[in-house]
Amino acid sequence: MSTASNPYPWSRRIAIVTIVAALAVLLAGPLINFGVVGWQAGLLTFVVGAAVSGVGGILSLVALLRRRGKILSLVASAAGLAGIIVPVAIVVGASGVPPIHDITTDTANPPAFVAITPTLRGPNTNPVTYDPAIAGQQKAGYPDLAPLLLPEAPEAVFPRAEAAARAMGWEIVAVDAAAGRIEATDTVPWWGFKDDVVIRLTAEGTGTRVDVRSKSRVGQGDLGVNAKRISDYLARLRG
Repeated sequence: MSTASNPYPWSRRIAIVTIVAALAVLLAGPLINFGVVGWQAGLLTFVVGAAVSGVGGILSLVALLRRRGKILSLVASAAGLAGIIVPVAIVVGASGVPPIHDITTDTANPPAFVAITPTLRGPNTNPVTYDPAIAGQQKAGYPDLAPLLLPEAPEAVFPRAEAAARAMGWEIVAVDAAAGRIEATDTVPWWGFKDDVVIRLTAEGTGTRVDVRSKSRVGQGDLGVNAKRISDYLARLRG
């Protein structure tokens, strides 16, 4: 379109780029979830799309205030600002969260994965072993995360623990009542990231101590997802 037919070509171009960037933010998760792109490429798309849509949204808002391409600028400013607000909300919500991805109620003797092996987790995933060097970061970031102590014996608690895990919507991988261990996999909505969980029940006097460990398969930080998953599970089990 020529400048004569469109007196504001810059606002139109910025609006189009902004809308495309906002769509990239929206589609980054599903693209990873359905295996169209790898998780690194998907996150890069999400971050770059958010930055571009944010800048474009502001510029489109300026164009709208100057009455340039009103309808397109209106759509672009709304899409662009929405595209940046979502990532900012995620970052703000996770502020103060330590950049770790392996969380457990027992950092001294974390529950071990047995059925969930490196082969099951897949190539290029985080190891199933626990790094004790992150224990201090977890305690600083989640000081209230602790085992759940119940008055009933482990054999009485175990069916409830399994039922609570299933009620969380997790995919149950292994159930070993004799060992007091449940292993499961949870899929993060929208993104499709898979995190693995192991629950361990041990006798504590006449009652039961419940420990939980949740570990992301990929990435360095988890934005607090694993700690929240553990807290939600223990709250459900506690009733």
